[in-house]
Amino acid sequence: MDLTTILGIVLGIAALVIGYMWDGGHLESLIVPSAMLIVFGGTFGATAVGFPASVLRDIPKALNIAFRQKKRDPGIVIEEIVDMATVARREGVLALEQRAQEHTNPFLKDGLMMVVDGTDPELTRQILELEMDAVEHKNENYAKVFEAAGGYAPTMGIIGTVMGLIHVLGNLSDPNSLGPAIAVAFTATLYGVMSANMVYLPIAGKIKFRTKETISEMELMLEGILALQAGENPQLIKKKLTSFLHDKTIVKEEGGRNGEEG
Repeated sequence: MDLTTILGIVLGIAALVIGYMWDGGHLESLIVPSAMLIVFGGTFGATAVGFPASVLRDIPKALNIAFRQKKRDPGIVIEEIVDMATVARREGVLALEQRAQEHTNPFLKDGLMMVVDGTDPELTRQILELEMDAVEHKNENYAKVFEAAGGYAPTMGIIGTVMGLIHVLGNLSDPNSLGPAIAVAFTATLYGVMSANMVYLPIAGKIKFRTKETISEMELMLEGILALQAGENPQLIKKKLTSFLHDKTIVKEEGGRNGEEG
């Protein structure tokens, strides 16, 4: 699980609730079922109108991207590609067939199988880039769903508040109940703004960030596959792929090891 996503949402909401209670507010006054139904039900309905069922069915996958952190170590991927490049130069690309078939990463597996099958390098690039575009487009749609929800939620909150005020103004016979009734009405606005800025929009941002990580890793693999297919020197491949690493400490370590070897 990605603890930063979970802790961020929990801490954010907790800070709002604790701050409210600090000034003498009561927790039970924040729980208004009718306002919840208007805001969350209305937000879901509006979002459903804007997207096809095929995208909405994949919302659990989108949440999986936001709440689960895959273990990524580009350095291991680079070492693996360099090792395969060494084998390919020594024994030929056919020696990689079994290793390619058993690989757990579907993108790298597809690329290696095309290399083993002798696919034209340009065609290999085109096919793998299409796979990358498909992943990026799919994840962008996931993020757009939550961005749309983040846009609708505050509006639904205002609608809920207006509906509540209409109810209040229609029952002015009891002045003593006006204060509590107005407070309840404004709870809908709170739900809308809070859910948008504490849940929907941050989740959309996390999905976008994860997508960039995934595409960067796929670009690294693509360049490694094409370099392997071209029969480039394994150490040159390693140097080329290291440029994809954003972690400067890894780059320094690679440079230090190369210096020691020299």
